[in-house]
Amino acid sequence: MTFLEIILAIILPPLAVGLRRGLGGSFWLNVLLTIIGWVPGVIHAFVVLSRR
Repeated sequence: MTFLEIILAIILPPLAVGLRRGLGGSFWLNVLLTIIGWVPGVIHAFVVLSRR
């Protein structure tokens, strides 16, 4: 994870996931989680960004 990805994962989780994985399932799941609550979206973003 780069510093920019960490900042984006905290501020705009779907953007960070979208930049890393594209507009696939992970992105839309993150959008849904962020709408439900900001914290689940951030946690999911960090999980997605930490995987290789």
